[in-house]
Amino acid sequence: MTADERRAVSPWNIANVLTVLRLALVPFFVVCLFLPGMGWRLAALAVFAVASITDHLDGELARRYGLITDFGKIADPIADKALTGAALVCLSMLGELPWWVTIVILGRELAITVLRLVLIRLAVIPASYGGKVKTVLQLAAIALYLVPWVPDALRWTVMAAALVTTLVTGVDYVIRAIRLRGMARRARGE
Repeated sequence: MTADERRAVSPWNIANVLTVLRLALVPFFVVCLFLPGMGWRLAALAVFAVASITDHLDGELARRYGLITDFGKIADPIADKALTGAALVCLSMLGELPWWVTIVILGRELAITVLRLVLIRLAVIPASYGGKVKTVLQLAAIALYLVPWVPDALRWTVMAAALVTTLVTGVDYVIRAIRLRGMARRARGE
């Protein structure tokens, strides 16, 4: 192990600052979304877009410059869930997105988060390509719902793709978790 690999990474780095910024933007997004008028709706879209960009940027910076920290591993998924969860709940409260869609997506996210916490002592299951596609589709679908003049057919098509991908990647994660648990049991000789 080299000296660089042993050096401690401060939790006060640009990747974590972006994660905290994303979390801090969530209340502003919610307020903008509930204020009346097209200007506020577009402001909500802008805040959501900035927060979504930080989601990609913080991970990219953390990986590229070795800024991965325990804080970031915990805070990043919390910030992600806070942003998408707030958006889905708000859109459902406004009557623009059926509640069942919000419940299915948030239920899957909650279940996988609990599963991750249960498995954390065995290993971390890395994000899959499908998980990244799921995130992009969810963010795109939410953004389309925030733009008032987007045709409903386009909104529903992208949201349906996000919903299907969310469920499929959830099942894939459960399968990988079961395999991981089996490998851990075999390694312990159980």
